[in-house]
Amino acid sequence: MAENMDRPLIEVKDLKQYFNINTGVFKTRPLKAVDGVSFDIKKGETLGLVGESGCGKTTVGRSILHLYEPTSGEVWYNGTKVEGKAAIKNFRTKATMVFQDPYSSLNPRMTVADIIGEPLDVHRMCSNKKEREERILELMDHVGLNSEHASRYAHEFSGGQRQRIGIARALAVNPDFIVCDEPVSALDVSIQAQVINMFDELQDKLGLTYLFIAHDLLVVRHISDRIAVMYLGHIVELADAAEIYERPLHPYSKSLMSAVPVPDPKIARANKRIVLTGDIPSPLNAPSGCAFRTRCPYATDACAQAVPEFKEASTGHFVACHRVGEIN
Repeated sequence: MAENMDRPLIEVKDLKQYFNINTGVFKTRPLKAVDGVSFDIKKGETLGLVGESGCGKTTVGRSILHLYEPTSGEVWYNGTKVEGKAAIKNFRTKATMVFQDPYSSLNPRMTVADIIGEPLDVHRMCSNKKEREERILELMDHVGLNSEHASRYAHEFSGGQRQRIGIARALAVNPDFIVCDEPVSALDVSIQAQVINMFDELQDKLGLTYLFIAHDLLVVRHISDRIAVMYLGHIVELADAAEIYERPLHPYSKSLMSAVPVPDPKIARANKRIVLTGDIPSPLNAPSGCAFRTRCPYATDACAQAVPEFKEASTGHFVACHRVGEIN
């Protein structure tokens, strides 16, 4: 029994997601959007996934749910490998997604009741119309929507209300795990706080587990138990949220954390901003060895030779850097 309690709810092992891109007549090259990512998430935990735009964060979330069929690698749910059509269908009753854009992720031709009720219909989770209606109203109540909203259409709502509809839809199948793909990035700052607090309340109330994808480091720090930092398809650092903010070990993480705004002007002036030179390389032409070496101030010739191993530098703090011992 203790073994089951310690087992992660979600395990991702060496996940790779390559897309073939046309580069000429009958010629293609693999774009390595995700290149060998591994992590686990415990039940009731929130893992934050951060990084610059285009680093592969959203692709990780979609690949876990098999919205994109992974090129290789494994996804395990509660000790069982998610493999084959039946297993994937069953997994999607336990794992859902809240999408980034509350405008394009809702069908404009469907009422709120039908949008929220669609997963119930797909997975045949209600035995009659009355049970379906009661469940929809219960879900709307969970996310702070009124019952009279049920017959309206998505265009009649603000961005924050639309995202609440998307969250209610994600909760419809009573999942254990939700991939939150930048769920507040399209919202006003005042609305962001409300939605983030709602995610916290729902987690406590329903025992949810989150993969929270974002590029706003303050938002991620507020909601996450642990944080993984991603760069060009690789996870370069993973640690407890407080640990990674106070003691980042990877040069890329150091640069990200130095950019986090501090409300105290004296501390802000004392902090030194670490500015990276150069642009992010294209995933079509990723550097050999360490993906970050072309922008790293500590890079040596050895960094071009081999991909750094993702290993534990201290208890629970993992990092992928050849020179982690020298630069910290």
